[in-house]
Amino acid sequence: MKRLFLLLLSITTGITVFAQLVVNQIGFYPEGPKQAVVINGALNKDFKLLHAETGETVYEGKLGEAIQSKNASLVTRIADFSEFTKPGTYIISSGQFETKAFTIGEKVHQEVAKGVLKGYYYQRASMPLAAQYAGKWARPAGHADDVVYIHASAASKKRPEGTVISAPGGWYDAGDYNKYIVNSGITMGTLLSAYEDFPQYFEGLNVNIPETGNGAPDILNEAVYNLRWMLSMQDPHDGGVYNKLTNANFDAMDTQAHQNKEARYVVQKGTAATLDFAAVTAQSARILRNFPAVFPNLADSCLAASRKAWNWAIKHPDMPYDQNQMNQIYKPEIATGGYGDRNFKDEWFWAAAELYLTTKDNKYQKFIDANSIEKPQIPGWNNVYLLGVYSLLRYKDKIYEDRFATLINELAEEFVNAIPTNAFGVVMGKSRADFFWGSNSLAANQGILLINAYRLTGNVIYLKAAISNADYLLGRNATGYCFLTGFGYRSVRHPHHRPSVSDNVVEPIPGLLAGGPNPGAPYSDGQYYEFTEPETTYADVQGSYASNEIAINWNAPAVYLFGAIEAESKQLLLNLLK
Repeated sequence: MKRLFLLLLSITTGITVFAQLVVNQIGFYPEGPKQAVVINGALNKDFKLLHAETGETVYEGKLGEAIQSKNASLVTRIADFSEFTKPGTYIISSGQFETKAFTIGEKVHQEVAKGVLKGYYYQRASMPLAAQYAGKWARPAGHADDVVYIHASAASKKRPEGTVISAPGGWYDAGDYNKYIVNSGITMGTLLSAYEDFPQYFEGLNVNIPETGNGAPDILNEAVYNLRWMLSMQDPHDGGVYNKLTNANFDAMDTQAHQNKEARYVVQKGTAATLDFAAVTAQSARILRNFPAVFPNLADSCLAASRKAWNWAIKHPDMPYDQNQMNQIYKPEIATGGYGDRNFKDEWFWAAAELYLTTKDNKYQKFIDANSIEKPQIPGWNNVYLLGVYSLLRYKDKIYEDRFATLINELAEEFVNAIPTNAFGVVMGKSRADFFWGSNSLAANQGILLINAYRLTGNVIYLKAAISNADYLLGRNATGYCFLTGFGYRSVRHPHHRPSVSDNVVEPIPGLLAGGPNPGAPYSDGQYYEFTEPETTYADVQGSYASNEIAINWNAPAVYLFGAIEAESKQLLLNLLK
């Protein structure tokens, strides 16, 4: 059997490009769309689908017309074998190119859905990861965080500088060992929304964590582990929420979590952090009140904390977190991630929406109306507006349903209409603006919007478009990488991730989504990038924090996307039978 073929070419522009055949390295649903893409294979006109074990040709087809990429010096042809529906393990071949084996079958993304959720367990702080749950990635507890100092920037009359508080638990944010409220905000909101939208699916998704089988689904067990840490980040005296719990500086890459002896601080309260906290705790209260035996009194505590945070934000409606300015005034200087934000309309909207839905109190409506945005962006840590929209639509609130349903459907139509001119036949990459730091989270979040459009309309075209972005993340992209550690035959092996770098295990911790192509990366992290156009600027090296770091807010939309397409995959068969 031939190997995957990779050819470096130098074209007249002087830009180095490559030729290969790329595909979702995990596989396809029998009744779903199925496409592979030949990159820079000018002489190729045909393709074959081969049985992986026997080598028998089971399907033959013609490649599509050549498409010039809008985002790189690449020309592609698409191999569409959607009409082939027989379950099994197969290989695509076209000329000198050949993939490795992938699967056609039911529940083809089930292990991926489990993996991206289990990724959060490996990010847990303050507890040992036992071998029965973590396998060869077992490790001692890192960062007890039971002695955490109030930083000078966060000092108050009742909690002066140097006061010791306890704030254990939670998830390490990304490739570092710090914990951030703003990034936890969008992460938690997305995970909780995945459960609210697909409760039956996630109630059956067990991922082997210590809490499995306790009467709550593992997606909520995992979220609660971070939620309890978030609750400890609220000042009980005034309701404000500290932006982060952090070292003064990032640890060296080879530092293991349990080796860290640096002082840890909570720093400055802020409007964004406090409103994100208010939204998460309101949404948590709504969900967790259905599990009183598993989480006694937690829903009530969350709602009380949410209201208290909201009241603090009313008194401090415009308090940004400006780390550079803070460091000019307070010591020690803090050099870890800032997550600074100066526009709070989206946070006000999201927090008001969640409190309105949880409490049924109409006083929050004026904040929803006052902070509405006509053309919102796909969610990111600094733009959480659509999380509130999704929640309002989820509960079919009559006041807002028509307005926001139209908004979602219009955005979804833009995505679907862009697919025919995309060189990879996916939504992701409809313009060069799609590629930035953490671009893979955009692909997953685009999928969430499309799933919401599908749920609103029942139109399976949106579900198929969401699946196209799942294909992108799992290998059908200009780099040829499956961007999820531990999955696929050409996956991320060297993420910018301290636990993976320092643990003396060859394979990286599985289930973590790398950031993805970022044309600004060479100017950010100083690494060498062989390819430097928007959709190809990616390097699987641990020093590439601008393209190859992992982050909890990138994993969360992947949890939603893969869980959603698994939950809805049966609709593909029903649509085929119509």
